[in-house]
Amino acid sequence: MQNKNTFVILTLGFALFAMFFGAGNLILPPYIGLLAKDNWFEAILGFAASGIIAPFLGIIAVLKSGDSFTDLGKRVNLKMALVLATIIMLCIGPLVAIPRTGATTYEVGILPLIPNASAIWSSVIFFAIVLVLSISPSKIVDIIGSYLTPLLLILLTILVLVGIFNPQILPKATEISSSTDFAMAFQEGYQTMDVLASVIFAGIIISAAKQKGFVNLKDRTNVVLKSGILAMGCLLFIYGGLIYLGATTDYEFSESSSRTQLLLHISNSILGSYGTLAISISMALACLTTAIALTCAVGTFFAELTNNKLGYTEGVILCTLISALFSINSVDDIIAYAGSILGFVYPITFALVIYVVLFGNKVTQKMPYVVALLITTFISAFRVLEHFNIGAEKIRYYKDFLPLGNHNLEWVIPSFIGFVITYLVTKASKKNLVTT
Repeated sequence: MQNKNTFVILTLGFALFAMFFGAGNLILPPYIGLLAKDNWFEAILGFAASGIIAPFLGIIAVLKSGDSFTDLGKRVNLKMALVLATIIMLCIGPLVAIPRTGATTYEVGILPLIPNASAIWSSVIFFAIVLVLSISPSKIVDIIGSYLTPLLLILLTILVLVGIFNPQILPKATEISSSTDFAMAFQEGYQTMDVLASVIFAGIIISAAKQKGFVNLKDRTNVVLKSGILAMGCLLFIYGGLIYLGATTDYEFSESSSRTQLLLHISNSILGSYGTLAISISMALACLTTAIALTCAVGTFFAELTNNKLGYTEGVILCTLISALFSINSVDDIIAYAGSILGFVYPITFALVIYVVLFGNKVTQKMPYVVALLITTFISAFRVLEHFNIGAEKIRYYKDFLPLGNHNLEWVIPSFIGFVITYLVTKASKKNLVTT
């Protein structure tokens, strides 16, 4: 029995790691390290906060609420949760995350090996593979956890360890404060979209645990949490290593610096000609595993949302077609247009996760959660306006007055105050109704 538990934890943990570790997770950390320079440790902390700790809390939030994001949404307001879930699925699905896996595979996985490769044909082949492997969702966790992830981890571990023990240069001194680099890395963590994905992936992992015989709530929770800890540990090692490699690279930063070119430069500098091959295989595996998991999640979500009027297979086909179309854009173009979207939806999801994890057992009323999310939504909307230069100066002026604004966390204190006040008011109202 113990051996079975260990095997299941390894399979689910590696599968979860691979689901999270997609295109952004490989190209973002080196770029953060390049910007942070000798503040690389603070950058690791910032990126880990939004890219590791927050997603793990997302898994815990779903576990505390039930088996899926829908159960989590019921803690707040079902209609509000469905709207949020739809936005999340579009972000981590065919509009941003999945197209980015295809674009990154082309730029890092194919173009260095086949310089004249067509972006269109690369996209067609990549998403044909994704489609074939996504049609059978019951096998997805075993395919990813048992076969693809171990190879991905081995390749990345070699790159990170060789780079750590043989740095190209010592990290350069920076005039930027460590708190600023922490905030920068925290904000970059939004681009991983892992908090958004965590509340969806949690349902996939919980379902897989059930299929493997863990029907008892206590046993299932134990297995899923241990799998999550394993996945987060792997992410911390890889993220930290890649950020350090970015801080110790001799790549010259400029405004036109490409994240994918930086990654290729680092791998070539560390492993020579084998570096290109290693990073190409790593990127293809990372992007493929994430694209498959996300496509399955999108197909399942919209099948349930429409009561199978849009079937799972039809949803998967539609998702891959739209993703293939958007993936013809460059990685940097996708990151650019995703910034404003994620700056809006990420804090809302993050707030929901934090409040359910911290107060879910004690606060059972829905209104405090609704108010906290509405305040977060209101403040996050200004970030979108700022991104499009609509009243940007005034927004920045007022944002400076909000606590934690310089850390891009200006929504935290107002939403928390709203949560507490609403809880106290609803509690007092309930008492008055009882006494009268």
